[in-house]
Amino acid sequence: MLRGFALLNVYADDVPEAARWYARVFGVEPYYEVAGGYMEFRVGDAQAEFGIIDRSYAPPGSATPSTGAIMHWHVDDVEETRTRLLELGATEFQPLVDRGGFIAGSMIDPFGNILGYMYNPHYVEMLEARG
Repeated sequence: MLRGFALLNVYADDVPEAARWYARVFGVEPYYEVAGGYMEFRVGDAQAEFGIIDRSYAPPGSATPSTGAIMHWHVDDVEETRTRLLELGATEFQPLVDRGGFIAGSMIDPFGNILGYMYNPHYVEMLEARG
């Protein structure tokens, strides 16, 4: 059924500004743009797609920030990631929590979206197994 993470979308009132911010976070520029409302990045080991949509297209009743599911990106150093995101203007949503070697936290980006990050030993094992 579910085969893997395909695309994560977030919303912003100013898509170009959000894309500039995320380009600094990801260290890459967006590879795709629809004038007036959408920019997309390919990020990480699997080149996962991350899209920024103009908030005017958000579903009715969408909250900012949404406190539903949080997608966490694997990072090699959670403390370094936390510090970098704070320096870039994010605010802490959930402090770092160690759940038996799975260390996770989350931030609210300057556009009202939750950005989860974590060190996940399973992710590292999976990459090593792939060679």
